[in-house]
Amino acid sequence: MLVGVAVLGAAIAAFAVQWPFVAFAPSSSSAEVDLSSSRHTTLDESDGAIPDGVSVSVFDEEMPGVGKLTPDLLDALRRAAMDAEADGVRFRVNSGWRSPEYQQRLLQDAVAKYGSQEEAARWVATPETSAHVSGEAVDIGPPNAAVWLSEHGAAYGLCQIYRNEPWHYELRPDAVDDGCPPMYADPTEDPRMQP
Repeated sequence: MLVGVAVLGAAIAAFAVQWPFVAFAPSSSSAEVDLSSSRHTTLDESDGAIPDGVSVSVFDEEMPGVGKLTPDLLDALRRAAMDAEADGVRFRVNSGWRSPEYQQRLLQDAVAKYGSQEEAARWVATPETSAHVSGEAVDIGPPNAAVWLSEHGAAYGLCQIYRNEPWHYELRPDAVDDGCPPMYADPTEDPRMQP
């Protein structure tokens, strides 16, 4: 029991250290998120951006970031969210579906932040490989919701894919019977991310 509590405590501490990255995209207090800086391209909710200060649930289908998730992923998320709510935990979607333009902007920002394409690839996929662009991935918050999913997600087929991204979940239907597959350390180990 004490080992389990210690492991959970370490996971929460590691999660808290990484958590600020979820809000990596620049944000605004308006309904529009300007990710343009030098490119004169404004990306907004229609690109999957979730405005700063807006709490989005898995039931907010009118938000493209939620509404454009694959139906099976959305169904699993909603079932999990209802059960988590019974445990006093509320899911918030920090990022779901993203347009290719939004994903490209996140990648460019990550290259600027981390100094190289190689280091950025540990955190942000290309538009061609991102499970967010295909609507097959969701970033869940706050930290207690992602921790709840790490403990209960397999029962819904929801699995954390990367150890360095405790908020990132994808649907793995076989997990309901077999448990979640082993995690990759980061996206660079994922064969889907290879050119």
